Amino acid sequence: MKGILVILDGLGDLPNKQLGDKTPLEAAETPNLNFLANRGEMGYMYPVKPGFIPSSDEAIVSLFGNEQLSSTRGQLEANGADLKLTRGDLALRTNFATIDNIKNGNIIDRRAGRTLTTYEAEILSKELNKKINLPIPFEFISTIQHRGVLVFKGGFSDSISDNDVSNYKQGRFFNENKVTLCKPLNESENAQYTANVVNEFIAQAYEILNNHSINQERKRKGLMPANYILLRNPGIEIPKLKFYRNWLSIVYMPLEIGFSRLSGMKPFTFQYPPLKKLDVYENLYEGLKMACNFSIKTIEKQHKNFDYAYIHIKETDMPGHDNKPFEKKQMIEFIDQTLFKFLRKFAPPHEIKVCITADHSTPCYLKAHSDDPVPLLLYNNSIPKEKKFCEKNAIKGSLGKIYGNDLLKVIGFNK
Repeated sequence: MKGILVILDGLGDLPNKQLGDKTPLEAAETPNLNFLANRGEMGYMYPVKPGFIPSSDEAIVSLFGNEQLSSTRGQLEANGADLKLTRGDLALRTNFATIDNIKNGNIIDRRAGRTLTTYEAEILSKELNKKINLPIPFEFISTIQHRGVLVFKGGFSDSISDNDVSNYKQGRFFNENKVTLCKPLNESENAQYTANVVNEFIAQAYEILNNHSINQERKRKGLMPANYILLRNPGIEIPKLKFYRNWLSIVYMPLEIGFSRLSGMKPFTFQYPPLKKLDVYENLYEGLKMACNFSIKTIEKQHKNFDYAYIHIKETDMPGHDNKPFEKKQMIEFIDQTLFKFLRKFAPPHEIKVCITADHSTPCYLKAHSDDPVPLLLYNNSIPKEKKFCEKNAIKGSLGKIYGNDLLKVIGFNK
């Protein structure tokens, strides 16, 4: 193996008062990351381009040298969730969410409080598939925690809007706390028909979910009901991506699994632990532990069979969305004591380069993605020079400013 690329989802952040005006990465104790930084180079990266706030799919597509695509994530997530798609099938990513009522349409929480158990999500999904009555076939599945995928089978248009209004202002992401109808984005009959079908699904789903015994019980317990479905990123075309046949990927979320498959990589994955209790962070730490241990075992076993590895760690993104800087710091420290401790020992004797970066910034106080650059570290066993891996030092690093589309070229990871 020649190189390992580790993406820590949402790693980038901004100075936080709760951490003494440091970012979670800067505040974290990371001796193993620092070992790699001391024998490498740093820089900072705009995953897509300056001023652009990337979603995870846009960032990953860009980091692997693809042009920015419209309508990818629904298709990527459906592929990663093992749904069989044919051309013209409309795929959308979904969230179970909480609204006050369909008339007012006020979004209380976009993730149903992050307390929806796997069992509850599966039951609600089955009810939607069973009871929603549409003139066309569809399939809705829950994936991990509040997430899901919806596919309408047939010849549809993806020129429709989401039902969750979002705005981008001055490089920052703002959510309007109102749901809206999906609207056609052009005047074609197919776009209008597609919007009507999707809106009918949404309306029927609300009635089923809001009255379901699971949500009635959740309300009695003081929990947010999962009474609404947010739909985003419609797509009908399977993305055409650059191929990376001599790469393995270690991924466990549908988006990254789907991206890896469509990029010609060999995905290695594991079953994410189900959310059984109300504490989603207990579940996230369980998943993070499994991800780090699985990554170590896979690299040990497969390093002679592939030229490069792509590892995607998802959990570091959630504390940013939840404004939990201490949790983000703690997760970084855990990864340092497990995965990066292993790479510190494994990479040098095997002469493997290691690149560590992020797909986007998720500053805690914003509770959303931003257009801020992400830190980049390339371990290449260069002459040791003491430095800590963090945003502040990365901006002063010798690699300078780079763009996501140039990442693999800059770090020397060939296809």
